[in-house]
Amino acid sequence: MNENVPVAIKEIYKKIKSSGFEIYLVGGSVRDLLLKRPIKDWDLTTSATPEQILQIFPNGFYDNQFGTVGIPLEDIQEGQKSVLEVTTFRTEDGYADNRHPENIAWGKSLDEDVTRRDFTINALAMDLTNDKIIDLVNGQKDLKARIIKTVGDPDQRFKEDALRLIRAIRFATQLGFQIDEKTLWSIKNDAALLKNISQERIRDELLKILASEYPYEGILLLKNTGLLEYILPELLEGKDISMVRPGRHHTTDVLEHNLLALRYCPSNDPIVRLAALIHDIAKPQVRGEDQNGLVIFHNHELVGARMAAVIADRLRLSKKQKEKIVTLVRWHMFTVDEHITDAAVRRFIRRVGVDNVRDILDVRIADRLGSGTKTAESWRLLEFKKRIEEQLSPAPFSINDLAIDGNDVMKELNLKPSRQIGEILQKLFAEVDEDLSKNNKDFLLKRIKEI
Repeated sequence: MNENVPVAIKEIYKKIKSSGFEIYLVGGSVRDLLLKRPIKDWDLTTSATPEQILQIFPNGFYDNQFGTVGIPLEDIQEGQKSVLEVTTFRTEDGYADNRHPENIAWGKSLDEDVTRRDFTINALAMDLTNDKIIDLVNGQKDLKARIIKTVGDPDQRFKEDALRLIRAIRFATQLGFQIDEKTLWSIKNDAALLKNISQERIRDELLKILASEYPYEGILLLKNTGLLEYILPELLEGKDISMVRPGRHHTTDVLEHNLLALRYCPSNDPIVRLAALIHDIAKPQVRGEDQNGLVIFHNHELVGARMAAVIADRLRLSKKQKEKIVTLVRWHMFTVDEHITDAAVRRFIRRVGVDNVRDILDVRIADRLGSGTKTAESWRLLEFKKRIEEQLSPAPFSINDLAIDGNDVMKELNLKPSRQIGEILQKLFAEVDEDLSKNNKDFLLKRIKEI
């Protein structure tokens, strides 16, 4: 396995080892080496104190209480971090906030360091000198059995750091593993501890679950363990809210429909998958009946967009991520009509945004399949997708795509910068949108004077 470790990592390892200290590759990097998975983060643990590490690597930096020294890496592989974290053996105790240890002491042995870690598969160490795996907690056995199990007592591990509750599910979904029965019971028992964890940390784990190979199973685990109540409580409001109507595809309640939409979402983007998961989140709030006594959910996409904005803010999503998820929820009920004009197709693209238009089609497919429909795309949706692709390339989608700009208008009419320039360009854009052949400089310069 040594040949899979970057040279830059091995050089740092050798320098610390030759200085008389114990040092081991540890954690997720050892796990992923054994699983033959791509490795992004390499971590070393050592008996050297932070001060001693900095004596060996003066270009390193240390500004935390956890004994972790960052050492810049050179010639590291693409996609991997450019800083290697080297951490001193340590012991921890006193977790008043269920997240951060109050007392940290430098440990004297690898044994002390390993037993404070979260899960057995993440507590493996490796001696790069001889490729020897040091397994003090039966991590290899659990790795072979594809089991997520805490190191020691699960209740103690989760009370030390409640983020481990959701991390257990994240590792299970990323690796396709099962969670050990005792560990799973403790997750259910300690679920309320997640209230003590910052939304930023929860967001990071949630998006990793959504980006994994098994996002549907991950969210289902969050629901069944009680964790979802502290992450997306709005989603649970859909339980037992029936969507069944005569002649319609829906065969489930709102909660199951949203979960199935996630399951069948064709996109790998975690934000698009999140949009699919919450696309009908407002239905419990707007549920009503029509004149025939049949259930209806009037304007659920409008209310859902507002709820999506609240969820995005709560999870501390970026502005760009928030805009995407709100847009996808707001417009997921778009009408597909084979008689729609090219100009109308372009208006649809502008409404949802060029960057979102393919994503909203994925949400529509997720919605259809999550409703019990056997086919991902109706013939109308297939035709609409074709029309969209045809319009994406040649069409102007903003004033900036016109063959002329504000300078041309000012020069042609001898005007100074003013609101009138923008009004003229907007009128020209409306004409071009109806007839793309008009987007040529000669025609537009002539139209400026006529306008």
